[in-house]
Amino acid sequence: MASPDRPARVAGQPSRPVLVIGGGIMGLWAALKVARAGFAVTLAERGRVGQGASGGLLGALMAHMPDRWNEKKQFQFEALLSLEDEIVRLESETGMASGYRRSGRLIPLPKPHLREIALGHERDARQVWQAPGRGFEWRVVDEAMFGEGWPQAHYRASGLVFDTLAGRVFPRSVTALVRAGLQALTHVTLLEGVGIRAIDARNFKALCENGDEIAFSHVIVAGGVEAFRLIEGLRPWTGKPLGMGVKGQSALLRAPVDPALPLIYLEGLYVVPHEGGMVAIGSTSENSFDAPFTTDGQVQALIERATEMVPALEGAEVVERWAGLRPKAIGRDPMVGAHPEFPQVIALGGGFKVSFGIAHKLAEAACAALKGEDMRVPESFHLARHLEMAASKR
Repeated sequence: MASPDRPARVAGQPSRPVLVIGGGIMGLWAALKVARAGFAVTLAERGRVGQGASGGLLGALMAHMPDRWNEKKQFQFEALLSLEDEIVRLESETGMASGYRRSGRLIPLPKPHLREIALGHERDARQVWQAPGRGFEWRVVDEAMFGEGWPQAHYRASGLVFDTLAGRVFPRSVTALVRAGLQALTHVTLLEGVGIRAIDARNFKALCENGDEIAFSHVIVAGGVEAFRLIEGLRPWTGKPLGMGVKGQSALLRAPVDPALPLIYLEGLYVVPHEGGMVAIGSTSENSFDAPFTTDGQVQALIERATEMVPALEGAEVVERWAGLRPKAIGRDPMVGAHPEFPQVIALGGGFKVSFGIAHKLAEAACAALKGEDMRVPESFHLARHLEMAASKR
């Protein structure tokens, strides 16, 4: 029989599965990585798998700026590169599509000083956006590379940045893809409509909202905003909250736009072409709100800004408006790793705006923590560091 600190492999006689809490993009990748490593897995999701923040519309995959390079930026760079292979593998295994495309990104430069900054980043990218056999550019250009209206001239008065590293996925397609990969594995149990009220770490069980209990060898807490509360509840909590939910609003438009076009980003506004004549517009970042899952005039303002910048969106049908909460950890960086007092409890979350680009790599780190191995993530990502930060801000 497996000991609590050494979960049983499927090939043996498993006593308790690894429990993954949360069926968003983080939890899905965690369950897949752990199951591929040979462990029995139970994934519990309060609602439907792939809803919540992972059920949004945007799907932009963008790197950190190439200046002042550090291990956090390197981690994200490597994650954006390896995601392509992960997606190709799952698409091959399942026959499904994710909406992934390394389409690049345009950043309009409406003022001269922005061009000077961008030229500095161009030099930086030549040094750091490099991998064996591959290189990516942050290129400052003057011509309208993709047509006069992408974006219109007023916004590119001092040129454009063309970033060849960026890409996109359609969030709902990629969560469905990872779910399909999971369901193809016989040692995975998927529980929808099962919310977790608390974790009893000393007795290796999760307490469900319906009164049931789920026994585990290890638990990976990947429940989005709810993950902060569950981890805080492991012991009497006197610090600041480990994280918070930041409201985001976005919209999906039907427009005659080539899906191969690069996404456009300017001052918090995203215009992301997707397959099938769809374009996602987003997103707000709201720390204060009354209705976290209700759209309002702020998303309409985004649509109007996007239409002014990209005339092809004029008169486009609004297919859907979306609002939800994205989890932001106390230090802004993602949060992963074993709890220092309860090593059988592993955090995975706080990805905020970058989750879709790095979730697979953070899931690998969570799986490594489960096996007692080096997670190979920046120190600022470690759960222990987030706990220390929360305690220091009392």
